[in-house]
Amino acid sequence: MSTDIVEAPPAAARTVPRISPGTRRLRPPVGRPRVIETIAEYSETLDAVRRSGRTVGVVPTMGALHEGHRALISRATSECDVVAVSIFVNPTQFGDPSDLADYPRPFEADLEAVASVGAQLVFAPSVGEMYPDPPGTTATSVSVPALGARWEGASRPGHFDGVATVVVKLLSAAGRCRAYFGEKDFQQLAVVTRVVRDLALPTRVVGCPMVRDPDGLALSSRNARLRPDQRRAALVLSRALRAGAERLADGAGPAEVEAVMERVVSCEPQVDLDYAALVTADDLEPARTGATTRPLRLMVAATVGGVRLIDNVDPHRGP
Repeated sequence: MSTDIVEAPPAAARTVPRISPGTRRLRPPVGRPRVIETIAEYSETLDAVRRSGRTVGVVPTMGALHEGHRALISRATSECDVVAVSIFVNPTQFGDPSDLADYPRPFEADLEAVASVGAQLVFAPSVGEMYPDPPGTTATSVSVPALGARWEGASRPGHFDGVATVVVKLLSAAGRCRAYFGEKDFQQLAVVTRVVRDLALPTRVVGCPMVRDPDGLALSSRNARLRPDQRRAALVLSRALRAGAERLADGAGPAEVEAVMERVVSCEPQVDLDYAALVTADDLEPARTGATTRPLRLMVAATVGGVRLIDNVDPHRGP
């Protein structure tokens, strides 16, 4: 089965995706979605769905759902008969214990959000269910160094090993399905797609454009931790990406494009830049030229008020 990333139309970046003729639309379920807490029950439930001739879509999340997640779930419900949303704050992808402790967990609000866009199932395992061995003693880990060593991987050692490992566990439990991930975490999307391909998982990865607030800020569960002044400062990330895309369109090379983005971010004293990069989208390697037939991606990461934020854009599409 193909594991190519399937992109929605550009308009979906800011709106809930339209449902094209011939796709399925399910009415939202009444009340709460069914909550499943064990891998065994999750697998058995989705196996039963497939045996009945229905298709399965899954949306892996860490909860604290926002409009970006709602767009993913809506896309899934438009294309699949039954949709399961996993809500699991994965400890193995957090390098900073305080970051893990501070991650929001509004579970009841998340259930309401899931139900409002038509998903029927929520998989909400405990840490012990996903990692039955004591912390630090799990023998198996999945790593994609070719895609995970740079950028976020360099700043957050072990992060993508944690992501890849938990995604393999979640998708293995789900079985044959379509799995929906947002382009907001573009490097994560690339890692997941490669893992699915290389391990021959029976999954089709569907990459969906990110959702932004009207002022341009990319939606993130971490945004809730920003004070109003910090949130305003964070808008510099999308401005930097826009400036980089404009310079690229003018014919500038990678070094100049990255320098422009860095200068834009440096004008905002509350923002501590980690990286501003122009990369080839398929392998995340630094772009050698701006004039290439290969897809490119502009990526930026920074800390605002102690909160790490990332953003990216297709320079030919713009933020």
